[in-house]
Amino acid sequence: MKSQLIIILFFILSTASAQDVTFTSKDIVVNKHINGTLLTPLNDDKPTLAIIIAGYGPNDRDGNQNFLKTNNIKKLAIGLTNNGIATFRYDKRIVKQIRQNNVDPNLSFDDFVTDASAVLDYFKNLNLYNKIYIIGHDQGSLIGMLAAKDKANGFISIAGAGQTIDSVIIEQIEKTAPQFTEDTKRVFTILKTGKTTLDYPEALTSIFNIETQRFFMSWMKHNPIDIMGTLNIPTLVINGTKDLQVSETEALLLKEAASDAAIKIIKNMNHVMVTIEGDDLENSKSYNESHRPLADGLLASIITFITTK
Repeated sequence: MKSQLIIILFFILSTASAQDVTFTSKDIVVNKHINGTLLTPLNDDKPTLAIIIAGYGPNDRDGNQNFLKTNNIKKLAIGLTNNGIATFRYDKRIVKQIRQNNVDPNLSFDDFVTDASAVLDYFKNLNLYNKIYIIGHDQGSLIGMLAAKDKANGFISIAGAGQTIDSVIIEQIEKTAPQFTEDTKRVFTILKTGKTTLDYPEALTSIFNIETQRFFMSWMKHNPIDIMGTLNIPTLVINGTKDLQVSETEALLLKEAASDAAIKIIKNMNHVMVTIEGDDLENSKSYNESHRPLADGLLASIITFITTK
C-alpha cells in the first residue's frame, strides 16, 4: 500500500510539473565567441523574439559574474517567455575567454557590438520570428542600440546611460570618492588623445589598469544620445528610482534624444532590477542575492511594449 501511495504521489507531482512548463529551452552556439540559451514558448509557430544583452563586466547569460549572482537576466528571460515572448540570452565573449584562461588583452567595446549584431543576424536569417527586439541592460543598452539600428524591430534600454562612459564614471567618482575627481578627469582627458597613462592614484587601479584604459578608449567614443536619436524603431527606456549606478537623469537624456520613445521609471527598482525598500546597504547586498524577484512593473512594462508595438 505504501509503495502504491508513493507511485501515485510521484505521478501527481510529475503531472503538475509538466503543466507548469510553458516553453522549451535549447543551448545554441551562434559562433566561436557566442554561446547562449534560447527559450521558446509552446504552441506558437512564429513568436516574437527578445535578445537580451547583459551589462558591464564578465557577465554570463544569466547575468552573473564572480561574487555577483543575481540571475536577473535569467529571470527576465523566463518571465518574458512565460508570457509568450521567445528569448535568447548569451555569455559575453569574455566569459568564454576567462573559462579557457585565454583573455584577449585587446578586447574592445566594439567586439561586444559585433557579437550582438551577429546574434541578431543569426536569428533574422532563420526567419522563424514574427519580430525581433533587443533588450540591453546597463552597458548592454549602448551595445544593443548600436546593434539594433536599421535591423531590429524594437529596442528596450534598462538602466542604460545617456552620457558617454567617461562622464558617467566621473559622476560616480564625484558621488562616492570626490577626492579622486580631478585625477579621474585628467586620465580621461589623456585617453581621449589615444594615449594611455600610468599616472593615476593607486586607489583608481581597478578602473584605470592599462587593459581597461584601452577598453574605455573604444567605449567612450560612442555617445548614447547621438545613437538614440538615429533609431527609427519603437523604443522603450526603463530606469529605477533606487539605481545607485545609473540615475533617472540618464533615462531622461535618452528619452529627450528620441522624442517618440516611451519611458518607464520604476519606483524602488535598483540597478540589478530588484526592489529595494531600505538603504544603500540593502541595495549593495542585493547584487549577490539571487533569491530576490524582479521589481514589480518591470516585466509588465516590457511585455506591454513588445506586444503592442
